[in-house]
Amino acid sequence: MRNTFISFILAVCTATTMAAQTTSPASTSMFKSTTLTPTGKTVARVNGTVLTDRDLFREMMTIFPYARQHGGKFPASMEADIRRGALDMLEFEELVYQEANRRNLKVAPSRLDTGIKEFREQFQSSEDYHSYLKAECGGSTAKLRDKIRRSMMIEDLLRVEVSQRASVSETEVQTFYQKNPARFFTDETISIQTISLVIPDHATADQDAVVRKRADDALRQARKAKNYEEFGMLAEKASEDDWRVMMGDHQFIPRNQMPPEVAKVAFGMKAGQVSDLIRAENSWCIVRMNGRKDANKTSYDQVKDSLKKELVASKVDTLRRTLHQQLRKNARVEEL
Repeated sequence: MRNTFISFILAVCTATTMAAQTTSPASTSMFKSTTLTPTGKTVARVNGTVLTDRDLFREMMTIFPYARQHGGKFPASMEADIRRGALDMLEFEELVYQEANRRNLKVAPSRLDTGIKEFREQFQSSEDYHSYLKAECGGSTAKLRDKIRRSMMIEDLLRVEVSQRASVSETEVQTFYQKNPARFFTDETISIQTISLVIPDHATADQDAVVRKRADDALRQARKAKNYEEFGMLAEKASEDDWRVMMGDHQFIPRNQMPPEVAKVAFGMKAGQVSDLIRAENSWCIVRMNGRKDANKTSYDQVKDSLKKELVASKVDTLRRTLHQQLRKNARVEEL
């Protein structure tokens, strides 16, 4: 479960410095949307409580922190989804906060003092802290105290309604393992390198002959390659598939991830062996087989810890969604 208080700290610290950051020219291709400039404009109301574009921007930064490296820009293809996710989270947290107030949850003064102290320690200097305080709280420590109290109240209610209910017993983990045997079974895999010569679509007989000649030449050189490195250097030079930039190395892959014609040959080879030419789809292919891993079933002891974390995370997600639906059912949520 996301830690609301810590996420709040990280987001606000980032948002206050965003205007001063610039975009690296070498990494702008994905980031073509305009920089978001929060103005305090209302983006939603939850039972009358206003959520602004400043709140939205902070949440978007929490979801996609890499935007800080690009002057506050988000990938154009992802911005709408990031915005939707951020707005959903803002609305959910506001509903949780309102429910915490309805239940009259309180934060002990000593705990709140500790939270404020920890918050200040997130800043590298006193100047940075006061810059944030001025920008986000109008210089008011009382407003900061209210923000942190709000975050703690949200955490407290989520702890009661979500995290404390998301426990998973050893029996549940064992049952899941036993009922999903295919999940923990790994097919036989082989490690291969390839050299592929592409045949043009609708190739004429002459074009096909030209590619075949180049493939024959490549095969002769491949047979002379004494090891992985020599075959890989030839792949970089002669191959026309996407793997050439990695010395033709596909690493370990199962049968079902290869073209059937290639898999039929490759899985019958021994380590270090180079195949004949294989006609596969629209290319002539040469395969070097480097290693093999037999089919294997992962034991319960090997996966029980990671599986328990996964099942807990799944329960948390389900409980959060259920809580959101319950709180939203009778709420008035307006998006502008």
